[in-house]
Amino acid sequence: MKPASIDLREKIVAAHLERHHSIRTVARMFAISKSVVQKLVKQQKIEGNLQPKKPGKPRLSYLTNAEVELRELVTEHPDATLVELCEFFADKTGNWVGRSAMGDALRKLGLSRKKKRKGVPKLPLRES
Repeated sequence: MKPASIDLREKIVAAHLERHHSIRTVARMFAISKSVVQKLVKQQKIEGNLQPKKPGKPRLSYLTNAEVELRELVTEHPDATLVELCEFFADKTGNWVGRSAMGDALRKLGLSRKKKRKGVPKLPLRES
């Protein structure tokens, strides 16, 4: 859903602050919820503007700037599973990350989890 226009936001806040209507009355006048009116009035008082905020929360990860640590872990433990790498990362940095986050970070760095086994011949397929 698109955020309300700045003009509409200004009218909502003005109805409460300048015309001294109650928040519930303003909500009924504009057919919006009481919490939206409260949020807009608070934003105007604190921030001094009524610009819509970006939706969602920022996703922060301990792996964002940990390229060096991840490369070291994979070098030290080449056959470790994702769960083991998570444990090693937690021991090294003190920050626990999930298995899927570890897999995504390794993929972004181009570090493969599947190891090539050297010297092991491929078995031919059986014919039935």
